[in-house]
Amino acid sequence: MAVKTLYYTEKDGLDVALKNPDTMIFSSKAEADARDRILELSEEISVFLQAKVSDINEETAEACAMAIAEHSELFKKAFKKPSVLNTPEDEG
Repeated sequence: MAVKTLYYTEKDGLDVALKNPDTMIFSSKAEADARDRILELSEEISVFLQAKVSDINEETAEACAMAIAEHSELFKKAFKKPSVLNTPEDEG
């Protein structure tokens, strides 16, 4: 029998990771670290949105923050060329 090491980020937690193995359990530390960086960025964006956008609720701020964090590379490109945000992925 072979032994396989799997990684997850503590921010997700083991229970949540096991319920979503396709997106939260990784076969390399580098992949888990990348997920951890997305979660850290998302947390900071959420706090920023709640401070800067009046009447935004926590759930909406968290959802927006996660979308921005998961697509941070696209947002970096958008600062130079805003239209990339709404260009189909296969064209960008």
